[in-house]
Amino acid sequence: MVSFRERQGLFLRPRLKRLQEMQGEIYRQLLLLIPDQVSLYDSFQSRVSGYPLLRMDVLERHPYTHFLRLTYEFEESHQGRISPDAHIRMYQDARLAEVTSFDPEQGFRRLAHPWYPQRPLLQRTWRLNLALDKWLGYLLHQGHSMVTMAPADAKIGTKRTRSAVEAASAI
Repeated sequence: MVSFRERQGLFLRPRLKRLQEMQGEIYRQLLLLIPDQVSLYDSFQSRVSGYPLLRMDVLERHPYTHFLRLTYEFEESHQGRISPDAHIRMYQDARLAEVTSFDPEQGFRRLAHPWYPQRPLLQRTWRLNLALDKWLGYLLHQGHSMVTMAPADAKIGTKRTRSAVEAASAI
């Protein structure tokens, strides 16, 4: 498993400094997955034999941030089921990345507000980022990397047609 920090940090109580260290680790792990063509394409997929298809979409691009969606796509009877559905915001200038959600309705629920208690918000953010950190390490251990990430035909959750490569290999 690829990890740039000590494993003991997983069991410490969440603190803002530790959360930022974890987000730095998530950023470094994502850099190992994101291909060089990220500025040319919006959708990528990584196929490693024996494991589900890993899909990544670039949802938004801004000068200093990217908003990504990362998930497995399971092909069960021609229905593409996705899980976990991680939405990730990358901050290039700060070299940090954070998970914003693990579900498709991530933009429709208010989870933070100045009147909400801060402690539960920090704990929720800690748990989500810890889960993403572990999952990214697992993906890298499986063999997913920027080398296996290739441009995809369609975005996650849309009906994909067979690509020219798949059609040619079927002949």
